[in-house]
Amino acid sequence: MSLVMKMPKAMQRSLIVLGMALGTAWLVGCSSTPKPPPKGADGYSKYGNPNSYEVLGERYDVMRDNRGYKETGIASWYGPGFHGKRASAGETYDQNAMTAAHKTLRIPCYVEVTNLQNGRKVVLRVNDRGPFHDNRIIDLSKAAAEKLGVIATGTAMVEVRHIDGEAPVESLDGTLQAMAQPVAPVPTPPVTPTQSPSVMFSETQQPVPEWGGNIYVQLGAFSLRPNAEQLRSKLEMANIRGVNVVQKNDGLFRVRIGPLASVDDADVLAAKLDAAGVGNRHMVVE
Repeated sequence: MSLVMKMPKAMQRSLIVLGMALGTAWLVGCSSTPKPPPKGADGYSKYGNPNSYEVLGERYDVMRDNRGYKETGIASWYGPGFHGKRASAGETYDQNAMTAAHKTLRIPCYVEVTNLQNGRKVVLRVNDRGPFHDNRIIDLSKAAAEKLGVIATGTAMVEVRHIDGEAPVESLDGTLQAMAQPVAPVPTPPVTPTQSPSVMFSETQQPVPEWGGNIYVQLGAFSLRPNAEQLRSKLEMANIRGVNVVQKNDGLFRVRIGPLASVDDADVLAAKLDAAGVGNRHMVVE
């Protein structure tokens, strides 16, 4: 006769109930998925959202509110060297997931990324920090780079737009598959021998961009033209060529360079502007 049979019936029932409870807990523990990183009072991750942080001597201020964020710039991608490591939001980085890294957006969040060269779009979960490379605005996971057609080139000119609210209600896999289908690029005429491959060396040269629209680097916007001309003179004295002053419908005089012919041109220009101490700039599409 077993030891259990010798026990009072009330104690036997207690042991049976306890055993069932422990067994259920063990099964649940084996089948459950890992818990997401803890969130702060604002709904974002407790990790990766300091007021500011510093990398390689550069300070980055994390945005307090992502709403309305939209930026044009160069995307890169990262993969094998970071796969399986901890992302800034406290999650594990998976190069095969549709994610991205951004320097200042509050994380995690969702963005729509459009490759301006081929028209492809994807929705990505931003859960990491980076890219800490000059003249880059977003780092794509390997899977995202494949969907956007960036793997072969390594970089692409993109538009990044924050999506307000939570993740899309529909299945992300199905939605992303549909959004990532190739879209025919806007045709551009061939470059003739009289055209230069770069706009940075003459104001009169008009290169044909490798993407559909014209992309400019804007260095300032002024209500008075003399102020804009003063900035242009300073840039030209620093050997920055191809600077134009353009007045738009809002009456502002914009100091800008472009259109840019390629990502390489954008990188060369960024290096020249950095050397001249011109840091307040952004890209615009027309």
